[in-house]
Amino acid sequence: MAYTAMSGNGTTAGDDPLQTAVWRLRSRACWADAAALLQPVTAPAALQRAALLVERCLYTEQGWPEAEDALRTAEALAHSDDERGAAACERGQLAYASTLHGVRDRADEARAALGRAAALIAPGARGRALLDFRRGLLAENLSQAPQAARAAYRRAHAGATAHSDPLLLSFTWRHLAGLALREGELAEARHGFAESLRIREELGYLVGTAPALASLADAEVEPEASRLREEARRLYQLLGGVPTWLARQLTPPAATA
Repeated sequence: MAYTAMSGNGTTAGDDPLQTAVWRLRSRACWADAAALLQPVTAPAALQRAALLVERCLYTEQGWPEAEDALRTAEALAHSDDERGAAACERGQLAYASTLHGVRDRADEARAALGRAAALIAPGARGRALLDFRRGLLAENLSQAPQAARAAYRRAHAGATAHSDPLLLSFTWRHLAGLALREGELAEARHGFAESLRIREELGYLVGTAPALASLADAEVEPEASRLREEARRLYQLLGGVPTWLARQLTPPAATA
């Protein structure tokens, strides 16, 4: 989420107190509570509120009507190209999440919205890195095009580095590592997953720490893999089973006779 209503994103000392409060709630999977702190009377605040509720859909598979309402408000308040591009980026992410979770197939809508965002957000702008990352998600998970996904993730990684966006870097590290793991590049995968986990722990991004632990476990050998997976399971249960999709990764393999 690259668009904020006030100074900072809440992850460092000196950030706006409102952003710090929003970040603490968001990082603990309390998206609705975080969104309630934001009054959607300006485009930046409405965009941030919509982004929180879209993220909740991706992590919990719930709250779709609230996210749609918040997104419509953000779209109505957006006036500049950057604001319209950010709103289109969130529209694409919501459609992607709906398709990924089997709620409704909105893949064409996701591609169109992200394409619209690409036409509005200038190359090199802060929001471009997030857009590139989300285009990578579509390529990897909906289009089954890992090479296109890798190129998009690398662009996002470079943009996140240039704009000092550590949270986005944690996502690009993790997804590039996932592609490496798929190709059997264990050392590269292990490094990327470890970097993702390190950043999330440093930021206090609790809701993203369990997935990072589980991913690193997939690249490790025993007994370290089991230790990491158990730690991920503990955090997952602490947050009430969020993210929902992590359950499949944490389920122990069935015993064989």
